[in-house]
Amino acid sequence: MSDKIKITQDEKALALLAYLWILVMIPLLLKKDSDFCKFHVKQGLVLFLASLGVMILGMVPMLGWLIILPFGWLAITILSILGIINVLQGKKWKMPYIGQYAEKIDL
Repeated sequence: MSDKIKITQDEKALALLAYLWILVMIPLLLKKDSDFCKFHVKQGLVLFLASLGVMILGMVPMLGWLIILPFGWLAITILSILGIINVLQGKKWKMPYIGQYAEKIDL
């Protein structure tokens, strides 16, 4: 027996926005009754907050410019792409590090 649920194209399209920076708020406002969208919005929200942290820490001379900004943005970009791929496949993939914080968010 498969526990895979049916995800509509509308849900996938909106959940995809959760991984595109500030657009994370759109699926939250439009599909707050969808568990699939909520799952991805939570992860997208933590990813968005992490990107803000990278930007702030990236302002630190030398350490921020040479290490935090390039590696932070690389990690955020990779996680966003992986999140989008999983949305398009209709999966709920818990991201490493990000997923544990996303689970704690109550929407």
